[in-house]
Amino acid sequence: MTRIGYHCSHEQYPPSRLLDNAKLAAQAGWKMAMCSDHFHPWSKRQGQSGFAWSWLGAAMEATALSFGTVCAPGQRYHPAVIAQAAATLAEMYAGRFWMAMGSGEALNESITGEAWIPKAQRRERTEECVDIMRALWAGETVTRNGLIQIRNARLYSRPAPGLAPAIYAACLTPESAEWAGSWADGMITVSQEHAQMQDVVGAFRRGGGAGKPIYLQVVISHAPSEDEALQAAATEWRQAALDKALLADLDTPAAFDRATAGLTPAEIAKSVRVSSSAHQHLEWLLKDAELGFDTLFIHNVHRNQQAFISTFAQTVLPHFER
Repeated sequence: MTRIGYHCSHEQYPPSRLLDNAKLAAQAGWKMAMCSDHFHPWSKRQGQSGFAWSWLGAAMEATALSFGTVCAPGQRYHPAVIAQAAATLAEMYAGRFWMAMGSGEALNESITGEAWIPKAQRRERTEECVDIMRALWAGETVTRNGLIQIRNARLYSRPAPGLAPAIYAACLTPESAEWAGSWADGMITVSQEHAQMQDVVGAFRRGGGAGKPIYLQVVISHAPSEDEALQAAATEWRQAALDKALLADLDTPAAFDRATAGLTPAEIAKSVRVSSSAHQHLEWLLKDAELGFDTLFIHNVHRNQQAFISTFAQTVLPHFER
């Protein structure tokens, strides 16, 4: 059966408030969670962007939730540093941590001042990072001289054998999903039209991912009224309506605010599921489950997380695996 998880949005909340949200989810009966890993928020309106790897240690200590995060080693992070961070979490919280790798977004990665390389090269760099991280978790001394430079690196604090974090691929398109099928332990994608998600899932399985777990981050706006839900989507998560190539290549929150300035709430509602009815959201989630997703991580962009967590714990969670 499909499971339900809670998405923790670093872009929208100070780290302390976000930790409170995670605690509320755990207390309400949610079992799984994931968080973003950004240097910048998508928009100045969102206003926050805490450091995910510090926050994850606090969240995993404060709750019994399993956690994952999506990151892009290779530019902002050296993969050896992320391998060490992930190994530390996996050693302390065995079996509770996974991570997903993507080719990155200029919004976060370009802060280093290095050139933002084309996507084909970023994919090649991602595969090198995956290889390095797995070798370090296996206890190897690692030297590489490809797109990633690493010399005589060895991790001394590692998770127990067989408990290294799973590495999923973060994919938005069928092309990315098919590329990732051969090397990833699983895939995570983002909610879009049913047929488009079906294409992404099919491509991942076709590319070598058959039988591997698949996760979905479901972006919704749930509020007491339809108007309030629509307004929250239009205020908080405008970038969801942009072309996927722009999501990767715009490099500042100000650039995203300019790119989304002319979008109408109706246009944004095509990319964010908007409804004041928890039962409507349940209907959509059950349809997602038909595509074979193992876990659906729900991100409600409306700021009243306490009401959302409680309502969905009562209305949605009982219909899925606990």
